[in-house]
This record gives sequence, structure tokens and C-alpha cells, in this order.
Amino acid sequence: MKRSAGLLLFHHTDDGLAVLLGHMGGPFFARRDAGAWTIPKGEYEPDESAWAAARREFEEELGLPPPDGEALALGEVRQTNGKIVTAWAIEADLDPATIAPGTFRMEWPPRSGRLQEFPELDRVAWFALDRGREVIVKAQAAFLDRLAEHSP
Repeated sequence: MKRSAGLLLFHHTDDGLAVLLGHMGGPFFARRDAGAWTIPKGEYEPDESAWAAARREFEEELGLPPPDGEALALGEVRQTNGKIVTAWAIEADLDPATIAPGTFRMEWPPRSGRLQEFPELDRVAWFALDRGREVIVKAQAAFLDRLAEHSP
């Protein structure tokens, strides 16, 4: 069973909580909005702790070091593909224009024999919780709900 771990950044605005989500890169998600946004996260092996993986993946996916601060454990969710995702929330500000996303390679178009490189996250943005629930991968919406339960 595959496991991923990630960090959900949040901050308070005049309108309530806002969360930082990333739009998944590559051709499958290029024209999608709903269900195409995620917390910055990635897979890890059993010999790595979920916390270490969450911090490593944040840096790999955004090209920035993970912020310091108190981490709020948001628990786990199981996505429809069976992957278990563990997340922590950290209060921090980040300018989406400063990201330098990591990339992945895949054959595209399918069966073309041509490898292309795509950003892991092609953009990041701050979302109010309600809007975030509309666009995030369905199972990950539970992380937004858990964050709201723990925030004043």
C-alpha cells in the first residue's frame, strides 16, 4: 500500500482561514480544477518517517524549505486510489510566486515513445476553506475540516 505525507500551510485572513494548495501538474490535470488541487505531499518508503517525508516533499514540490512553526497533526485519509495520506498543518505565509516546483518525466502523448517533463505542481494558491473544499482531491477535504475544528 502506498503512503504519502504532506504539509498544509494556513493563515488567518479577515474572512477566516486560508489554506495553500497546489494544482497537480501534467497533462491529466491541465484543464481540471475540481479535484485537481492537493496539499504539497509525496510518497515515502517504510524506512522514512511520515513527518520527515512531509518536510522533504514540501521542499521537492515547491522548491522552498518547509516553514518552521508548530505542526498540528491532521491524521490520515485514504484516497480513492487506496493511497494513505498523512498531513500536518503549519501556520505560515508563503508567496505563491516564489515557488520553483520539482518536475517528473512521463511518456506523453501515450505510446508515443516521447518522454516529457512536467512540474509536480504547476501552480499554488491560497484558498478560503469553502473554496478549497470545492477544488481539493475529495478525500483530502477531511484535512480542511480537521484544521477548521482546531482553529479559533
